[in-house]
Amino acid sequence: MASSGAHPEADNQQALERIAEELRSARTATVLCHVFPDADTLGSGLAVAIALKRWGVPVQVSFGEPLGLPEVFAELPHSELLVSPDAVAAEADVVVAVDSGSADRLGILADRMSGARTSIVIDHHRSNTRYGSINYVDPSADSTSMLIARLYDCLGETIDADVAHCLYAGLVTDTGSFRWCGPEAHLLAARLFGTGIDAPAITRALLDTHPFGRLAMLSAVLGEAQLVPDAADGQGLVYTVVRVQDMAGLPEDERETVVDIVRTTGEAEVAAVLKQLSPGRWSVSLRSKQSVDVAKVAKALGGGGHARSAGFTAEDDTAEHIVAAIVRELG
Repeated sequence: MASSGAHPEADNQQALERIAEELRSARTATVLCHVFPDADTLGSGLAVAIALKRWGVPVQVSFGEPLGLPEVFAELPHSELLVSPDAVAAEADVVVAVDSGSADRLGILADRMSGARTSIVIDHHRSNTRYGSINYVDPSADSTSMLIARLYDCLGETIDADVAHCLYAGLVTDTGSFRWCGPEAHLLAARLFGTGIDAPAITRALLDTHPFGRLAMLSAVLGEAQLVPDAADGQGLVYTVVRVQDMAGLPEDERETVVDIVRTTGEAEVAAVLKQLSPGRWSVSLRSKQSVDVAKVAKALGGGGHARSAGFTAEDDTAEHIVAAIVRELG
């Protein structure tokens, strides 16, 4: 495991250099993204795989759920490297997990980490459990794609337009179109623009393009939103529920867009969206504006994430029980 001593920047630089060495010497490789992937985990995973492919290293990229690639990500370069979870090799020389705070977030592919000569974790979640043999975890980074850009520099590899497309996809989505980020994100974006990518088109495809049926879903879901003014020591909680029937005919990734609307409620510091995956099975997204650490709430309920963006899953439970648990943890 990577050191957790008093000099995290030095520790992380050492981890980055070790990762570069391991990737350079890899004979076979697997890159794992988290379940129900977003643009940051997929863009980061594909960017790592592109470097390995350049060197002639056999590489697979995969995620545990869902079984197919969400259509919104179809334009990511080199998506042909993605394989279904049942096609992922049981063992590989090097396995890299990207943007996944714990092995549990890898779903049915979590066991591939133990089937590697070297297991690598690259992530920016503060709640990361350091479950690799080498861990490069920097919670100050605005996205995991930012860390992959650093890895490319450490490797001395060129960030061309294909890699830039993948990295920009992660960067623009994880920063909310640069609404919550530091200067490094803007500097990286400028660098990626320089490769000739069509950044506005990438942004439109990922954030501003939705099927017509989404409007009916939003009408049903947002119409059922509830405000709990006394939650979070009086700062307020707003929440809603996306049930299986609400998603009829829609791609699964449309569930993930609801929280960005709910979080704009002025009367609530915290927003929660309960997403029903199947009867009794839930994925919960938590967001806060500036004063509540929702990562603590998520961790208490079996998940993790960032201070302003976190989540957890619940099995064999009801929406009412989950909301009560969130309110209890918020105080």
